[in-house]
Amino acid sequence: MNDSWLEIACDVPEEYADVVAEFLTELSGNGVCVDNRAVDAFSQSEIPASVRVTVKAYLSAADDPALPMAEVEGFLARLSSHNPDAVFAPPVLAAVNTEDWSSSWKVHFKPLRIGAHLLIVPTWEEIEAVAGDLVIRIDPGMAFGTGGHETTRLCLEMVETVMAEGGGWSEPSLLDLGTGSGILAMAASLLGAGRILALDIDPDAVEVARENIELNSLTERIECGTEPLESLAEGFDIILANILAEELVRLAPYLVERLKPGGALILSGILAEKESLVRRGFAPLALTYETTSSAGEWVAMLYRRGR
Repeated sequence: MNDSWLEIACDVPEEYADVVAEFLTELSGNGVCVDNRAVDAFSQSEIPASVRVTVKAYLSAADDPALPMAEVEGFLARLSSHNPDAVFAPPVLAAVNTEDWSSSWKVHFKPLRIGAHLLIVPTWEEIEAVAGDLVIRIDPGMAFGTGGHETTRLCLEMVETVMAEGGGWSEPSLLDLGTGSGILAMAASLLGAGRILALDIDPDAVEVARENIELNSLTERIECGTEPLESLAEGFDIILANILAEELVRLAPYLVERLKPGGALILSGILAEKESLVRRGFAPLALTYETTSSAGEWVAMLYRRGR
């Protein structure tokens, strides 16, 4: 097995990515990698048409790169001559080492304290908890939610505050919509929630959530599923919805229908610039807006339903 490779990276307009990828695949005899450039957009419809991507091919470090580089340069030059309005950057050659990419990201996921009592610990880390800690062990797998992202952290902090303030309930029922890794549902359970339903439209995320819930011995307290919110008939004292702003607005009437009188609705996953969109979407409904918390470019919002 090669431990070293030569990477040929081509920065091209997105609409030419497929043809460049096909050429590089034939040239290298290996698969290619296509990296999107960072795009500051909240939904697919907002991504500009002029997005550029980087198409990467890999050669053995033992090979002489001069000939394949010349072939790539010639191919890009021909594309450019036939498409004068498109810009094709010169290919870039770099040496890379083989790495276990499936686990290298774990370096950046460390034990994390959130709020007054929550302690999020990855399964591969050891940490000594102190009195009062509510420890959640988690392996996010393919699902979103380690507590490190602002949207998750804001939601965790807000649910801890809501649970501490109380609402006339001893063990409030709770719906976690868009559960991802299950982190919010598990935190709510440790904070004292009773009946908890954790939903996600992604079956893989639900499977990850179930595994994390079992790992934390909370299987008897949290139910997972993929049912759409619109199909539910059950009411909840607290609803957590950490999803896209546009989706929150679309689901607003259903969220209110599922929220019991006196209940708390926590909305997260909202870019700060989208707060006004969400506020407008929820304004006509039978809710009282209470507060907005912010972190970085993100906000979380708290609403209450009157008794």
